[in-house]
Amino acid sequence: MKNTYSSLSKAIEDLKDKGYDTDFNLVDEGIESKHLKKTWNAGQIEVEDAFRFEGMTNPGDNSVLYLINTHSGEKGLLVDAYGAYSGQISQEMIQKLKIEH
Repeated sequence: MKNTYSSLSKAIEDLKDKGYDTDFNLVDEGIESKHLKKTWNAGQIEVEDAFRFEGMTNPGDNSVLYLINTHSGEKGLLVDAYGAYSGQISQEMIQKLKIEH
């Protein structure tokens, strides 16, 4: 599904229209949906694709948009500051979010 988007907000809008409507957040062992009150560990998700964005006014404002599918059927988006996942999350989750060049 490789598309290009001019901005993070346009990508989110388009991908939500395509059914990626769950908002995910990083947690220690994986991801969570606060709305659904559910969590998934790294082994329960697949990263379908990832898009990188740089801030228009500050190139240091980098972010990555991940398309996530859970093994329980939810599809959604995870937005993360570029490289910010080097903190408290599991090594397995870091590997899931690794972008190959």
